[in-house]
Amino acid sequence: MQYATNQYEGMLAETTLIPGHHGDLIGAYVARPMGPGPFPAIVVIHHMPGWDEWYREVTRKFAHHGYIAISPNLYHRAGHGIPEDVAAMVRAQGGVPDDQVVGDVAGMLRFVRALPQCTGKVAVFGTCSGARHAFLAAARVPGFAALINCWGGRVTMEPSELTVNQPVAPVDYAKDLQCPVLGIFGELDSSPTPAQVALLEQALKKQGIAHEFHMYADAGHGFFYYDRPAYRQSQTMDGWKKIWAFLAQHVTG
Repeated sequence: MQYATNQYEGMLAETTLIPGHHGDLIGAYVARPMGPGPFPAIVVIHHMPGWDEWYREVTRKFAHHGYIAISPNLYHRAGHGIPEDVAAMVRAQGGVPDDQVVGDVAGMLRFVRALPQCTGKVAVFGTCSGARHAFLAAARVPGFAALINCWGGRVTMEPSELTVNQPVAPVDYAKDLQCPVLGIFGELDSSPTPAQVALLEQALKKQGIAHEFHMYADAGHGFFYYDRPAYRQSQTMDGWKKIWAFLAQHVTG
């Protein structure tokens, strides 16, 4: 977005309930620019620390840049409270089932595409476990125009890592992707490691999936999170520039 001092700015933002997997009503935070639009959209999938304040801020950030943004609470069924406490309960249960996540994200896609202010072009964004879920959704739910994977762990998985809730490695669905992929990663990350990122890139190349990956030096897991020790300012600012350029190319235009 190119800023000018005389431009109009305004947005609407609220929490609401939206049908997800099997029609279950789950919490979602929706932010959109004011005005008739039409605007492109993005589904913003939270990380394992939970449906927290950082994700509210990022949802508004996308709206500020001209997108209808919707962030579903994938942990809604586990109960409510401090996001970290809810996430701990979900972690103890082995995470949310992949099929349930895919159903919830599909519900968000249906909701946002039905809005009269939406262009119909919708991206999906996630960080950490949210990026793993974003990859799954983009591969298994038809209709996404772009996928943004920020340091998504367990996208590639060893057979010993598969569980009842996560029975298939997301990378095994790469053949079903029908949208371009942006990857943002840290060289010091242990999940995913640079070697795991390389395996993911090989899978995308094998399937002919358009993608661009960026591996940042002196950055580990979660380096966008300004409230955590992993935060890296310059890498974060460059990463956001890559995100805006990618969306402008594949979703906004």
